Amino acid sequence: MHAGEPYSGGADLAGARGTASKLRQPVRRAGQEVPGTRWLPAVAGIGGGIALFAYFLRISLSHGINSDGANNALQGWDMLHGNPLLHGWIIGDATYYTLELPLYVITEALLGLHAVTNHVVSALTYLIVVAFAAVLAMADSRGLSRAARCAAVIAVLAVPLLNSSGVSLLLAEPDHTGTAAIMLASFLLIDRAPGWRFTPPLLCVILCAGQIGDATVRYVAVPAILLVCAYRVLAARKILTADTAILLAAAASLPLTALIRAVMKHLGGFAMVAPRIRISPTAEWQHHVALTLVAIRNLFGDISGHSAVLGGVGTAFGLICLLATAFGIVRVVWTWRTASRSEQLLCIGIVINVGAYVISTIPIPGNPYEVVAVLPFGAVLAARACVPARIVGAWRARMAIAGAAAVAALLPLTAAATVPPAVLPAASVAAWLKAHGLTYGIAGYWDASAVTVQSSDQVQVRAVVIKASNKVAPYVAPYLWEEKSSWYDPSQHDATFVIGNKGGYYFPFQFERCFGRPAATYRVAGRVILIYKRNLLKELRPHKPPGPLG
Repeated sequence: MHAGEPYSGGADLAGARGTASKLRQPVRRAGQEVPGTRWLPAVAGIGGGIALFAYFLRISLSHGINSDGANNALQGWDMLHGNPLLHGWIIGDATYYTLELPLYVITEALLGLHAVTNHVVSALTYLIVVAFAAVLAMADSRGLSRAARCAAVIAVLAVPLLNSSGVSLLLAEPDHTGTAAIMLASFLLIDRAPGWRFTPPLLCVILCAGQIGDATVRYVAVPAILLVCAYRVLAARKILTADTAILLAAAASLPLTALIRAVMKHLGGFAMVAPRIRISPTAEWQHHVALTLVAIRNLFGDISGHSAVLGGVGTAFGLICLLATAFGIVRVVWTWRTASRSEQLLCIGIVINVGAYVISTIPIPGNPYEVVAVLPFGAVLAARACVPARIVGAWRARMAIAGAAAVAALLPLTAAATVPPAVLPAASVAAWLKAHGLTYGIAGYWDASAVTVQSSDQVQVRAVVIKASNKVAPYVAPYLWEEKSSWYDPSQHDATFVIGNKGGYYFPFQFERCFGRPAATYRVAGRVILIYKRNLLKELRPHKPPGPLG
């Protein structure tokens, strides 16, 4: 063959060479990671978490803080300044000592004591709840199914934020919302690492910490773990199993919590007002069932649509989320033997929480706080029931499912974030008092600590109660609920003004009956400031807390 002469087999060789080249390319199997995409889920999670926090913070700003949240901020401030056991404090029947208060300490160390601090902590607390719920929902799923389940959880948890009552419940101040995160964390540990040798002791620590902060963990999470683990032990017909160890750890958390609390009290820790809760008469249970249904309805948005940001659209969306949650519960019950540990725990947790609420003396109109855990528990079950663990089919169908879930999640959040920030009278009152050099005074509970935090603790207002009866003339006493006893010591403080509230407790004339005519009177932001030229703390009478201390 001469140079330049064409070779008849050239084309075939070229084709064979091209085919060989294609065969040499690595073939990616189903489920195998694409090179360079390993960090995408982490980046997406961090970015999504930051975006959610921004949403929650903006929505929280639309609802002002009250003295409940302000007192938590003051407790965190006291812990930050060398009082970790909150010596001298009398706290209500739930302390939130092991989640929300540490968040206050961290936030106040960075930002100081401001009204914004409360909103930051509320947003962080709800973000933690969403994170644990999303991780539980995404268990055993892959790819776009994980994204769709995560978005479904966010959508359900965003529904209450369409109403001011939901924002007040979830993003105003600690009120059992953060406790759901502790229970979700314990369920996640049991579900993902049941056989790990450190799971039982770690679970015991989590449950003890949760019970110190809120008795809801004792009455909901611990019984749910005991029941589910006992069932799984019986079903397995074996005693020496991981479920047995988990059951024993949950049972051990009960006396261990009591021991830890006794040690804290011995070391001078805070006192608690014992919960005044008991089992109600059986004749009231039927009425309590109706109140419970209303409470659950309010958790999933105001179904009546009267106060929804999105109107009828928001009402329909909330109803869809509620039905999805109900479907998730039914699905777990129907497939109980094959359901995962987390699904069983969440389902039993909802039943115990709702059942205890019905038979107790707690149910009153407009009080969904005690069953708030039903919302994140239901969100997980709804996501797992409505989104399969594997989304099969064309890539366009997969993207459509994930996109629809993302839109469903962002729609209520975006709508709720359009509500303007709240402007509270406490801010104007605090600014006026500070400008006039009035730094210590007394007021009714709902005006006291709210003004204190609005002033960044530069104006300190302490809560009092006015007692009166037919046999005793009216008198003013410290209101020993979420308060510190040293606040009322006349040798340490000089209270020279009173804040009267013409629209609620207490009217100015009620204080005048007790303290006499003031030296001066001013009206600020709907409040009446009564100024006296003596220390009013010397005229306060002793008063018992609103319930036995425990």
